[in-house]
Amino acid sequence: MIPAAPSRRRGPVRRVAAAAVPALTARIVGALGVVLVAVGAILLAWPAAAHDETTSAHAEVVRDGDRITAELELEYDLLMKSAWAYAEAYEATDSDEQVRQLAAYADSVDDYVGARFVVEADGARCVAEPVGAGGIRDRSDRAFAVVTYAYDCGGNEAGTLAVSSALFPDEEGFVHSTRTMLSWDLDGAAGSAVLEAAEPTVELDGTAPHVGEFLVLGAEHLLFGLDHVLFLVALLLGARSLRSLVLTATTFTVAHSVTFLLAASGVVGVPTEVVEPVIAFSIAVAAVAAIVSDRRGELPGRWRMPVVFAFGLLHGLGFASALGVDEAWSWGLLWALIAFNVGIEVAQLAIIAVAFPLLVLLRRTWAGRPATIVAGFAVAAVGLFWFAERVTAGISGVMV
Repeated sequence: MIPAAPSRRRGPVRRVAAAAVPALTARIVGALGVVLVAVGAILLAWPAAAHDETTSAHAEVVRDGDRITAELELEYDLLMKSAWAYAEAYEATDSDEQVRQLAAYADSVDDYVGARFVVEADGARCVAEPVGAGGIRDRSDRAFAVVTYAYDCGGNEAGTLAVSSALFPDEEGFVHSTRTMLSWDLDGAAGSAVLEAAEPTVELDGTAPHVGEFLVLGAEHLLFGLDHVLFLVALLLGARSLRSLVLTATTFTVAHSVTFLLAASGVVGVPTEVVEPVIAFSIAVAAVAAIVSDRRGELPGRWRMPVVFAFGLLHGLGFASALGVDEAWSWGLLWALIAFNVGIEVAQLAIIAVAFPLLVLLRRTWAGRPATIVAGFAVAAVGLFWFAERVTAGISGVMV
């Protein structure tokens, strides 16, 4: 008998070996996925307090004939620190005491603001003179000093005006990424813009707001606001299908758009001491829901969309607080708010477009479910930590 050709006996072995390669690759990819998800969650959790380490200055420039004035609202404790006031000044919490400290350090405050907030007419710097006594105004449950200046532009008051702001820069070390929310009214022509370190100067021309700046501001707030990003990550972890994700994201978008527009235009208002802890708690709830979700990625029961909608309303209040708009309604304000909200949506869609396909690929490996569980617990832990931290900070603020 002629023995069988050796190649026929090796054929099945080769096929088995060939089939094992993709399986081994899938296991390696899955393991890497678990590690990357865990590391990513930890990295996101690391700068837990970064969301609160910035501020916004607010300025309104008015030209009425040959008179130019600017009213600025600056966070009180930061202003007093930047003006090199003693601790008794920037630690004051009573509004009457804050007004007294503003008067005591008026020269230092004027020197600081005058050097960092500049009005120019036809390219020439205008001279600022303080007008009246400083005051205190609450904005987003924080004390803001109100200082007003009149500007002598040497007879060029009717010329082209430009404003530059370098208030509370990073190098001072108190806060980072300060923005100046600027609005103006030049003999009835209104406009608005956002000034930041990269673009600190704007020419006051026309009546339309600088929509692009507000759009970028909205996108940056979502991308760098870790609490909002983690909530979106939790929603992504809980979505097992594109339909589920679209429905969830749409519900969240509609909800936060409603409260954002209402809160930013002054129609509704909720203290940040309430909003911020609940936003943190929403992260934990969404993450736990992602862990216990069924194969279709749905939360238990019929309350999935109502819960997402309710939390979306709270996140909208958080977005409005970050923008810090506090002025009378106008078409310019409306366009600015819409641009800011569109910026949020663009950033949100970008995160979904990048993350969801990667999650789909990961779930096709053995590590899909473990990765969801690991990431879910990590995100939930961060949310609970922020919740405790913010509740404690709120209680401390009330007791002071």
